[in-house]
Amino acid sequence: MADSLRDQLLKSGLVQKLKSEAQVGGPGQRQKKAQKGDASRQQAAPKKRAHGKPASNAGEMDLARAYGLRERSDREEREQQKKQAELRAREKAERKQKLAELLAGRALNHADADIARHFPHGGKIRRVYCTAEQLKQVNAGHLAVVQHRGHYLLVNRETADQVCAISEEALVLLCDPNEAADDGVPTDLVW
Repeated sequence: MADSLRDQLLKSGLVQKLKSEAQVGGPGQRQKKAQKGDASRQQAAPKKRAHGKPASNAGEMDLARAYGLRERSDREEREQQKKQAELRAREKAERKQKLAELLAGRALNHADADIARHFPHGGKIRRVYCTAEQLKQVNAGHLAVVQHRGHYLLVNRETADQVCAISEEALVLLCDPNEAADDGVPTDLVW
């Protein structure tokens, strides 16, 4: 096995030579070297933080601190998202309440209506039953179709405008009599 560097220096005689040079300097020289040694030992000692833990764990402390900050920001973000979801839910409930109050007694649906007026809504073809006179009024834009609590209601145009002001997605069908049909199918066609 190879000798250590110290052993090799001792064998070569360099270490004794260095020791003898240090002794030649005298006692003043030794005192200066001792002070230097104290300073170097102080530098080599691990620095202490204000809370008394050694700085040698600084990397671990920084990592723990980073995880703590990340967890705190994630928690704040989740709380903010929760508050926003609660706000949206509250606003939606208020809109539903306003719609219920507005539409109370204003629906023009007849129980004996037998003509189906078809319209697209939610990616599907839906229908509302109306009388022959109501069908003409829907196609002329005097009546509109509103969705409320899973049902399609016929309402007059003024009510439809108020519904649209409260919730645009509740207004399902409001024909514009001046607009030409883009699909070539007449609006008064009964299937």
